[in-house]
Amino acid sequence: MEETSLRNRREDERSVQSIQSKEPKTTSLQKEVGLLSGICIIVGTIIGSGIFISPKSVLSNTEAVGPCLIIWAACGVLATLGCKPPPVVVKCLAAAAILLITTVNSLSVRLGSYVQNVFTAAKLVIVAIIILSGLVLLAQGNTRNFENSFEGTKLSVGAISLAFYNGLWAYDGWNQLNYITEELRNPFRNLPLAIIIGIPLVTGCYILMNVSYFTVMTPTELLQSQAVAVTFGDRVLYPASWVVPLFVAFSTIGAANGTCFTAGRLVYVAGREGHMLKVLSYISVKRLTPAPAIIFYGIIATIYIIPGDINSLVNYFSFAAWLFYGLTILGLVVMRFTKKDLERPIKVPIFIPIMVTLISVFLVVAPIISEPALEYLYCVLFMLSGLIFYFLFVHYKFGWAQKISKPVTMYLQMLMEVVPPEEAPEERAQPLGATSKPR
Repeated sequence: MEETSLRNRREDERSVQSIQSKEPKTTSLQKEVGLLSGICIIVGTIIGSGIFISPKSVLSNTEAVGPCLIIWAACGVLATLGCKPPPVVVKCLAAAAILLITTVNSLSVRLGSYVQNVFTAAKLVIVAIIILSGLVLLAQGNTRNFENSFEGTKLSVGAISLAFYNGLWAYDGWNQLNYITEELRNPFRNLPLAIIIGIPLVTGCYILMNVSYFTVMTPTELLQSQAVAVTFGDRVLYPASWVVPLFVAFSTIGAANGTCFTAGRLVYVAGREGHMLKVLSYISVKRLTPAPAIIFYGIIATIYIIPGDINSLVNYFSFAAWLFYGLTILGLVVMRFTKKDLERPIKVPIFIPIMVTLISVFLVVAPIISEPALEYLYCVLFMLSGLIFYFLFVHYKFGWAQKISKPVTMYLQMLMEVVPPEEAPEERAQPLGATSKPR
């Protein structure tokens, strides 16, 4: 009986499904095009007669194979940009930019300097365009967004700290000159002078740029904008608004290149002083650049892309940065009392490092208490993972760890043709292509 009833139930279900399948579909377009069909539509539509005819015209205009191929690749990129790219594509593009910058700085100090000079000039151009446009609009009476400027203000400790995170992200780089004091002429004079002149200059530009933004955008419109400078260009510089995203990209690449140049030196010195693996202090025999340190920094920068969007990245970076800034300046305060006899070519009043230390504590602790987020946990775990490598391979130098690090160091030295810094002059005197004995 049970088998008969089960059989009857299944037959009833089949009959119901048969009836449902015969019901007419609604008179609307159906979602029946899958991923494969979509790809086939794009590929099939694009590939027509053009690829069989256009190569002649492209080559006739470029007159060489190399530029011809570059044009074809650039056209593909341009065609892709007509759709909003998924996050993974954006991250891959960022990783590619980091790879390019790392390669440039590993190959040549002079090439890295040229790149920095070009992109710095480009960013100054766009800054000047935005400021001058804003001042013109302000002189024309566009001041309505500055009326009742403090109306509706709602401040909290967490909101202030996160606002500082994003603001200080824009100012990050104020300490980068400290990393290349060995390559700075008369550092005891030029280092403080560069800071005193450079940071107020940037501060003035930033304030004027924000004023320019508010001449054409209300606070609500600015909050809704995905890229404030691009929105400003669309409203003020049309039809030349395309220059804004181009120069913003130049500015970003220039900042990344400068950071790679300076932070790579920080890693290099850390390796030389025994705080990191010695291979990070090696110098390229042919290029005379700290290639291992720069490549290591490029890898770390690429890892920073993984967490999420730009806001998560800002919070992630700022938390780690100000934690270490605070610890560094706290060390300065402690040494003021424990190392009183040390020579201090550059000395500041004690209240300045104490104040900055307290501000660093606020910036690190306040966001965690007011608005806890996973980015801070990821950041702590990332830093603790560094301690594991430090104690295993640098501090205690366990036997099994040395069995791993020594062959790795040897292969890296042969692959990148790098030597310890004290051997670089000797190796430069050898014939081209000669390398040192791996250590």
